[in-house]
Amino acid sequence: MSGRAKEIVTRARIAFESKRTRPIEWRIQQLRRLHDMVTEQEQVLADAVYKDLRKAKFEVVVSELIVLKNEIVTAIKNVQSWAEQSYVSKNLIQKMDSMYMRKEPLGVVLIMGAWNYPVVLLLNPIVAAIASGNCAVLKPSDVSENTAAAIAKLIPQYMDKDCFPVYLGGIPETTVLLEERFDHIFYTGSTPVGKIVMTAAAKHLTPVTLELGGKSPCYVGKNVHMDIVCKRLLWGKLMNGGQTCVAPDYILCHEAVVDNLITYIKKTLKDMLGDDPKESPDLARIVNDRNFARISKVIDTMPKEKLVVGGERDIETRYIAPTVYKNVTMDDEVMASEIFGPILPIITVANEDEATKIINRQEKPLALYIFSNKPQVVENILEHTTSGGVTVNDTIMHMASHNLPFGGVGFSGTGSYHGKWGFDRLSHERAICWRKQNMEALIAARYMPYTDKNLGALKYLTTEKDRGFCAVM
Repeated sequence: MSGRAKEIVTRARIAFESKRTRPIEWRIQQLRRLHDMVTEQEQVLADAVYKDLRKAKFEVVVSELIVLKNEIVTAIKNVQSWAEQSYVSKNLIQKMDSMYMRKEPLGVVLIMGAWNYPVVLLLNPIVAAIASGNCAVLKPSDVSENTAAAIAKLIPQYMDKDCFPVYLGGIPETTVLLEERFDHIFYTGSTPVGKIVMTAAAKHLTPVTLELGGKSPCYVGKNVHMDIVCKRLLWGKLMNGGQTCVAPDYILCHEAVVDNLITYIKKTLKDMLGDDPKESPDLARIVNDRNFARISKVIDTMPKEKLVVGGERDIETRYIAPTVYKNVTMDDEVMASEIFGPILPIITVANEDEATKIINRQEKPLALYIFSNKPQVVENILEHTTSGGVTVNDTIMHMASHNLPFGGVGFSGTGSYHGKWGFDRLSHERAICWRKQNMEALIAARYMPYTDKNLGALKYLTTEKDRGFCAVM
């Protein structure tokens, strides 16, 4: 087992050291091949995800494949400019020097994907790795085994086999792989596993990007169009059966509209999924028995009088109905940890100030959602909270854009990517000062023996001048 991990990493290291990943033309060619794979193998990928999650093809294409292809096209269009040297300002003593930064690849990157979006959360980071000139070992999640197998079969058909090997396996294989030395580790998944990854990386002082999760809150104010709010909120919650790292985890609803919210939630669920959600072809299933049991335990511990709708389950098909609770408190089991399933608790609050206090008592979330038509309410919440990202009057959309950085803060993750942010994350900005072997008189004052006269000259030549500050003085 350890031999296979070492062989794969060594092969990628040799490929990187051959310099084949450096030319921009090669990077673009590999990005085009990846785009070809996603386009030509759309049905294969959709079928694999369906086997793992019973996720509708519509949802796979919209939430994974289109997002991925947009990321690839953006990189192809911009990688040339992203990779260009950037020049910096200079002081008097540096006027004749070249002062710039080179964008250089890190080396061999480990990319560990997640089971809930098994295509995009594995292959989106590889776009950044390719664009920045790295090699990457791809480790799909073994939980979504069908998608992992499909990707392991397809990648060698389209991509450079040495630069982008796929490594399959469960916890034992992953543990062995993490013993190898990488130049960066990119992990998407749970906070507990993120701690394990970070600990393993620390042994080699390897930098990490951790895209984790947490309880992402959603505030619903009193000045809203409730029918629109419920459509957008439930779309974001029920996508992938609630198994989304940025899904609204719980609602903080203004007391003036909580009854209206519940009425429209019931109506919207019926409009989206019919009289019996179990019969809808559009609702994904829980990924495995372990997660089914975890979510079921939450339902079993919740007081029956707080149930608004749902609660039905079927272990054979791992179906859990969209389940909503009202009058929830922070002491209820549903608020103990990230739900990661189709359960939606509603906490009633007096206003946005009470909502921010509740949010700030938790760990910093990966996402925050605010539904309000009052700009001052939105700004108040933004000013008094912290989160990885925010969508106002919708859900998920800040994550879907390749023109915004995506990442967490605190327990919800470290580092961000998408578009240029991914390129920068997996690049090293190498500072270069290029000085000619002339103009010696300009720098002669720095040499020993030191004198007051030379110190005065160096102060004048090297100290930054703040004109406004000097004028006040």
